[in-house]
Amino acid sequence: MDKAVSRLLKAATEGEKVLVYGDYDVDGVTAATIMAETLELIGVPEVEIMLPDRFIDGYGMSKRVVSRAKEGGFSLVVTVDCGSGTGEVIKELAAAGVDVVVTDHHEMLSGVPKDAVAVVNPKREDADCGDLRELCGAGVAFYVARALVSKGAIPEGREKWLLDLAAIGTICDSMTLSGDNRIICYYGLIVLGKTARVGLSELMRVAGTKTLDSEAIGFQIGPRLNAAGRMETAELSLRLLRTKSRTEAAELARELDSLNKERRRQQNEAVSGVAETGVGDEPVIVVSGPWHEGILGIIAGRLTERYQRPAFVLTEFTEGGYKGSGRSFGEFDLSKALEAVSDDLESGGGHAVACGLRVKEGTLEAFKGHINEYYKGLGLRDQGRFLEASEDLEVEAISEFTLDFIEELALLEPFGNGNPEPVFLLPGVTIMEVRKMGADEKHLRLTVKDGLGTMMKLVAFFARPSWFEVMPGERADIWVSVMKNEWNGSVSVEGRILRIGDMKK
Repeated sequence: MDKAVSRLLKAATEGEKVLVYGDYDVDGVTAATIMAETLELIGVPEVEIMLPDRFIDGYGMSKRVVSRAKEGGFSLVVTVDCGSGTGEVIKELAAAGVDVVVTDHHEMLSGVPKDAVAVVNPKREDADCGDLRELCGAGVAFYVARALVSKGAIPEGREKWLLDLAAIGTICDSMTLSGDNRIICYYGLIVLGKTARVGLSELMRVAGTKTLDSEAIGFQIGPRLNAAGRMETAELSLRLLRTKSRTEAAELARELDSLNKERRRQQNEAVSGVAETGVGDEPVIVVSGPWHEGILGIIAGRLTERYQRPAFVLTEFTEGGYKGSGRSFGEFDLSKALEAVSDDLESGGGHAVACGLRVKEGTLEAFKGHINEYYKGLGLRDQGRFLEASEDLEVEAISEFTLDFIEELALLEPFGNGNPEPVFLLPGVTIMEVRKMGADEKHLRLTVKDGLGTMMKLVAFFARPSWFEVMPGERADIWVSVMKNEWNGSVSVEGRILRIGDMKK
């Protein structure tokens, strides 16, 4: 960090042109915005942002940055949310006389890039970063801003207005919400409620965001910001975050909302198609198809949830060559798995639960076999337990779920990875009403009654097929999270179904 700060201050003092290189997902776009604003705050006169194109550059730092830096006269490139595994690109930049400061949070499988001026990454093996190991790219960029505050280069307290972006990046990149991440998200939600970014304000308006919490970020704000990089170009989201014009912000917000709807349509069609053809019996699902590569990760996530198995979803990009995404859970670490089957890959990287990869031409079947052999060799048992909800508290009297209780529960926010939302078991409740919802009838609403006669409405969006088999009059254990529901001026407590036990007459 000290080396990075010194180099950034030199850029400000000597009036250099600086290029910020980000990534096309929410974390990458928010991190790039944080870094650009940080550089502007310390007085760097010319700052530009370059985001990779998912369809041209693929995963990681693209070699296109070399020509962009040389042609644009940039003397310094600062990476955010990438750079740790692209030593060759950094070497080319250094040979061209362009310094590189890497700020990243991904696993450093290839060691520290030796040609970089500084490498700020909490996963460095030569540093004991504790909780900071769980920072996302936007979180690391925020800590660069904090370091510059400590040097007096940024006025004390000014960095707090970057926390809205840091929180969005942290939650959308599924970081563990404990330690510093919890602090970032707690205060980031407060800043988001006061944000001066007209783009975020317009996006929340279009998304119908009423309550600012981790769920609003994860399911309303994040998917719309992500839709640009998935379906077209992440530049749309970057422009939304950087614009000062309310008119432009409104137009961009509508465009992102439209892209998100199209993303959802294509994703649902793909998942339904895979379900019809089947996924086989191997412990790791590997499927391929002519799908939009921007939604492969989401498809993999849906398959993982539905079949409770790790999943790789691929699409062909050359004759016999495939690229795609993987999703996992429990004790199956994708970053280690890719390392184990590296002979089948052109490239690959990511986290324990999410990754991107390119499979060499003609090796798809070999990859399928090797990844499953690796899984079986780990001797993992009962991985489904990591996906099934288990109760924090058993509640026999539904009447205990009052609006006051919901307000108290909100004090535990923000919820997420590492700080999960509390799960309540409703034991032996009677199913009073079953109703399918939505145009495609993929959502479920139940009315249940406890042993004292109190009734409660429960909902499940994109419910598991087996849940639609419940019948009125049956009794079951049901695991739920609870929330406040506002409809037509009426406010009530509603349950979100997480798991349904065996039915009893």
